[in-house]
Amino acid sequence: MVRNPFKFGTDLWDPSHRFETSWILSPWALFFCRALISLYAFTTLIFVLAYQCINSPNHCGASQAQFSYFTSLTFWGIAFYFFFAALHTFTYARTGRPLLDRFPRFLQALHSAFYTTIVVYPFVVTIVYWARLYDGHWYKLTYEGWSNISQHALNSVFAFFEIVVPRTDTPPTLHILWLIFVLALYLALAYVTEATKGFYTYDFLDPVKQGAWVAVYVFGIAIGCVILFGVAWGLIRVRKWVTETKLGMEGKFAGVKREKGMVEREVGGKEAIPLRDEV
Repeated sequence: MVRNPFKFGTDLWDPSHRFETSWILSPWALFFCRALISLYAFTTLIFVLAYQCINSPNHCGASQAQFSYFTSLTFWGIAFYFFFAALHTFTYARTGRPLLDRFPRFLQALHSAFYTTIVVYPFVVTIVYWARLYDGHWYKLTYEGWSNISQHALNSVFAFFEIVVPRTDTPPTLHILWLIFVLALYLALAYVTEATKGFYTYDFLDPVKQGAWVAVYVFGIAIGCVILFGVAWGLIRVRKWVTETKLGMEGKFAGVKREKGMVEREVGGKEAIPLRDEV
């Protein structure tokens, strides 16, 4: 993978269904939680777009501008990730084989990368907003308070859920490259927005106002993203160690119980371990 970042691997994909199972919740309960989060996120996004179309001075122009903000794009990512995660969990709970297992390998790799963005980017959004963009005065309108809490606080709650509750493995360090690449794409989008619509999505990207500080902010956020990847990676590693190694809670699976030590092992790549029928 290091030699060729575009090779998606040839080993067995997720043999113990870590993406669709939890160490504490049943597959059906995990499906319900993920579906509920997806529903809340989509409801929030659609309501925000509708509210701005109705109440903003330039009507739906404000709604269209939402797609230029990293906050909004990240929240759309949360909505779609939890939708697909719920779908895969549902198919696993119902049939014992998730839809994700039937996907081509590159789509499986993209789902893994998608997961990594979900456990990293929301924390970037939350930290930048409350540390740099929030002016310290609470919102006069209930709508403003709710929409900002949803997109700048609950987003990190949803990310933390995906770190702690499922049995997901630590993301590959190679994903750092894709996190930085997507940030670079967004930076390009921000300046395309200024060139076509005449405004900067975030004031710290304005070179007229910020001067050389623009570079400091850009590289600072990129470095912060890498650090947050390390934090997420560490939390997932700790969760696996505590729940699986120390507590022996190797997971709740669909329709069958597994004996301790029967989850998966590394033998030159991941190898599926046969299930033992419960007596």
